[in-house]
Amino acid sequence: MLNISKFIDSIRSQSKQATPKYPYNAQGYYVVDNKFEQNRPNSRVTVITPVYNAEKFLRKTIDSVINQSLGMESIEYILVDDHSTDSTRDILLEYSSKFENIIAIFMKNNSGTPGRPRNIGMEHATSPYITFLDADDWLEPHGLEVLHRILEETGDDYVVGKTIKVERKKTSTIGEHESCKERRSVSPFSIPHIFNHLGPRARMFRTTIVRENHIQFPEMKFAEDKQFFIDILIHSKSISTTKVPIYYLNRLDNSQTRLTNQTNILQKTDCNLKVIRYILDKDIDINKKKLILNRLYEFDSINRFFMTPHYEKTKLKRLYYTKFNKVIKTTQSLEYEIADEFMIPTNKVKYDLLRTKKYRDLEKLVIWEKNEKVKEVYIRDQLPYNVAPITNENNKYIRIPMYATLLDDSFNMDMYSLKFKVYGDHLDNITDILFQKWNDAHVEFTVPVNVDSDGNGLLKVSLEQLSKFPASSYSVFLRYNDYMKTNIRKTDQTPLIHQYNDLEFSLIQTSFSNIALKISTKKSTYL
Repeated sequence: MLNISKFIDSIRSQSKQATPKYPYNAQGYYVVDNKFEQNRPNSRVTVITPVYNAEKFLRKTIDSVINQSLGMESIEYILVDDHSTDSTRDILLEYSSKFENIIAIFMKNNSGTPGRPRNIGMEHATSPYITFLDADDWLEPHGLEVLHRILEETGDDYVVGKTIKVERKKTSTIGEHESCKERRSVSPFSIPHIFNHLGPRARMFRTTIVRENHIQFPEMKFAEDKQFFIDILIHSKSISTTKVPIYYLNRLDNSQTRLTNQTNILQKTDCNLKVIRYILDKDIDINKKKLILNRLYEFDSINRFFMTPHYEKTKLKRLYYTKFNKVIKTTQSLEYEIADEFMIPTNKVKYDLLRTKKYRDLEKLVIWEKNEKVKEVYIRDQLPYNVAPITNENNKYIRIPMYATLLDDSFNMDMYSLKFKVYGDHLDNITDILFQKWNDAHVEFTVPVNVDSDGNGLLKVSLEQLSKFPASSYSVFLRYNDYMKTNIRKTDQTPLIHQYNDLEFSLIQTSFSNIALKISTKKSTYL
């Protein structure tokens, strides 16, 4: 009778014997076919991909590099496998054998961080420029050519373009501040929020930046990319940005293979604390340091920390407060109050509630901010405030930067007119109305708008222009300060409908009580 246990052990033994034993070097990795001994004089860009158990999307990722308009002969593609246990290495061997510019590197042991594979890739990069591509994402076909051309034309140290997040039902733009306009040869510190999104996507930099300044990824499970790109930006004399789509961030399968998904928010905060201490120890201009630290204190330690689903659900919220007190302790040596630099008003209130240990009000505020779709707005002296459901009167009225409400809209002849009232700051910096397709980041249109000093605004757009929009639903935003947006509140639930040629335009109220545009084709009626 067959012994099942011995049979399984036999299969496992055969499987282990079939696993190739690579001649790893003293640093713990093996370069397949010793490809770095070969000369690649035509290489203009090095693409580096850290890989771990990526068999599901890896072919799509690699093919997006092979099919770049820059030409594969101009690309050095280094893929560093962090000791995968699926078929990843077989895929890498296959591509490496077909393309002399594709270099596969196998690590002896799993490092547990994408920082180590990226560092190995940078160590071996031979091109003038470096860019990164994660193993389940992909590039726009012209992406590398666009970034490379900008750096060649400007002589800048760094360039960043548009990243589009791909989900099952929609696509959206990530980090709009860094791709909202064409900028050339500007200081990185001149761009608002430039430090708020520092993932390794849609950006390219000079190889000399990392070599001359000895910049590496810290080998942490989380936050390694933000520290790295903070260093890159600090040492970049000038940078460029472009509106062109470059990179697709894959969120089709947000599985546990992603290291960041395996790291809970408390562990992430420990990594963020390391980055905070790293920046505090750097000798840089205080105004520049404020911009960097604001990202680490407000964006990471307040905004992300307390807006996680786990915080709302857990009964062990004291763990969050204990952890945040460690963050507060790092501010003691600063010569300024960090909350004065916060950009989001509710974050200032959260910070005050945390420091004064008013945790019940903090919990109410977080739930309200996440779940209250239509927040009450109070206008005082032409300035807008949200009314928060907390007991502390000092924090109950939360100042918001801008609020807009619809006064009247109508169709007249071949025009659509929208009158609205704006309260708050930045009235002089309002530029246009943005119509953005709700589920496709590639489709958006802007129309100039006039707003007077009292906040009275008027939009006029021809139906001929609207008819050029693809039939779909569009969010409507008032845009200011290059990329910042606010909705226009619509209090009337009755839609405004108008037919033009074979289209029907509907101005409707969303579930958040904002105005939206729906364009549909009229249904034919047959007698």
